[in-house]
Amino acid sequence: MTRFYPFLFVLLWSTGFIGAKYGLPFAEPLSFLSTRYVLVIAVMGLLALATRAPWPASPRQWLHIGVTGILVHAIYLGGVFMAIRHGLPAGITALVVGLQPLLTALGAGALLGERVLPRQWAGLALGFGGVGLVVAHKVAAAASTPALAAMLVPAVVALLGITAGTLYQKRFCPAFDLRTGAVVQFIPTLVLTLLVASQTETMAIEWTGQFVFALLWLVLVLSVGAISLLNLLIRGGSAVNVASLFYLTPPTTALIAWAAFGETLTGLALAGMGLTVFGVWLARK
Repeated sequence: MTRFYPFLFVLLWSTGFIGAKYGLPFAEPLSFLSTRYVLVIAVMGLLALATRAPWPASPRQWLHIGVTGILVHAIYLGGVFMAIRHGLPAGITALVVGLQPLLTALGAGALLGERVLPRQWAGLALGFGGVGLVVAHKVAAAASTPALAAMLVPAVVALLGITAGTLYQKRFCPAFDLRTGAVVQFIPTLVLTLLVASQTETMAIEWTGQFVFALLWLVLVLSVGAISLLNLLIRGGSAVNVASLFYLTPPTTALIAWAAFGETLTGLALAGMGLTVFGVWLARK
């Protein structure tokens, strides 16, 4: 069963654009995420209490798990949502965040002592090239977007957050209970996100049916399902193997958008998908 976790994680993680697409028109990004975090804490907290799940045994464990939450959720998700809200095209966002496996490989050798083989470097390079082909038409269309450099800032912050979070969790707290660990991760995430939102946003939300659907999708499918799988993958595999899976998100997202919303798939994008899959296979072989 565990061999299917990577495929399921990629599929669930790739549907995150559904929540952003449907929810952001009705709420500012950090207000949207804060609401999401409140529900995640409530759901996982009740589950932890009902099943008598073990809590972290020491203050140090609480601290390390909390730090991973801030990096992976507050900084990464906050950066991505703010980039999308402020007009950064999805293709460029995917390309920036797509650098994460390469950065993780650099950090894995220096911080974790993991040996990254030449074959893995080749796979990571091919994977990034494939992602570039998948989103090439969107990047070309957005190249002349006004104030593009300013829009890139939150995307770059998100890239640094998810990279640092993956490395930090692998080094300091690779294993923890998924139920209580989620609560410990999302409490400091909520505090930080609320603090920034209160200073930068009106925090007004339009509670439409579309917004509620997007919110529940992000809570149940992403924050509960995909994040739990990500924690399991970090626990059981090398940082490079886990990070390489993020290359598969843009191609999978493009396929979902084509099937669900009728978005165009170019021949270049299809070639990029094949190259990405081959690169990830080479990196994880």
